[in-house]
Amino acid sequence: MKVGVFDSGIGGLTVVKSLLQHRLFEEIIYFGDTARVPYGIKDKTTIIRYAIEAVEFFKNFELDLIIVACNTVSAHALSEMREVSSCPVIGVVEAGILATANAIKDKNSNILILGTKATINSKAYETGLKAKGFNNLQAKATGLFVPIVEEEIYSGEILEATFRHYFSDIAKPDAIILGCTHFPLISDALQNYFGKETILIHSGDAIVQQLEIDFKFNTKYEKTKLEFFASENPESLKAIGKKWLNI
Repeated sequence: MKVGVFDSGIGGLTVVKSLLQHRLFEEIIYFGDTARVPYGIKDKTTIIRYAIEAVEFFKNFELDLIIVACNTVSAHALSEMREVSSCPVIGVVEAGILATANAIKDKNSNILILGTKATINSKAYETGLKAKGFNNLQAKATGLFVPIVEEEIYSGEILEATFRHYFSDIAKPDAIILGCTHFPLISDALQNYFGKETILIHSGDAIVQQLEIDFKFNTKYEKTKLEFFASENPESLKAIGKKWLNI
């Protein structure tokens, strides 16, 4: 099985990490649109155009599946990608909603959704969660987390100050959806801030759960070939990927 993983930049590597850990694919083609990152501040029309161009890039490979690791693209352009793709396309928003429903049985639980401005404004998570009976929802655009993570700041005063900036008026959540693939890199800090009782929903783990449960992906490959591609400076992406993935 060969899968393409698409992200606006490097954040989708956290999804790749989960895929590698679970050994679901024989080959992973990662494409980061590093020349045009970030997507989270762009309008829907632009996001759709970039997403369709990513599908065209993946047509250079004989893929069995495309995973959209970018929450912003998953929220705004998934149906358009499916229309032009010759293989199935799945996204982290749908997977995150399913993972939340599987993890949280009390429909009155307080769920906090974190993401970029474009993801939060789409209300994709809220729409999906409300359809499953959840109504106690808070959503917060936390775009500052992206550059902080890319500066490899995963803990410390800068991050704590950013938490206080965003969360001073937030009721303590029972669960947090990490609605951007950068955010798992600060999950330990978020867990410490909100407390161990708060459940964190991780896009990579959610995708794996969807593949294993809903799509019956149960084959475990001994080795996975991983290739990195980027629209700008692919060597930098490859170096970051090897560091983040510890390969």
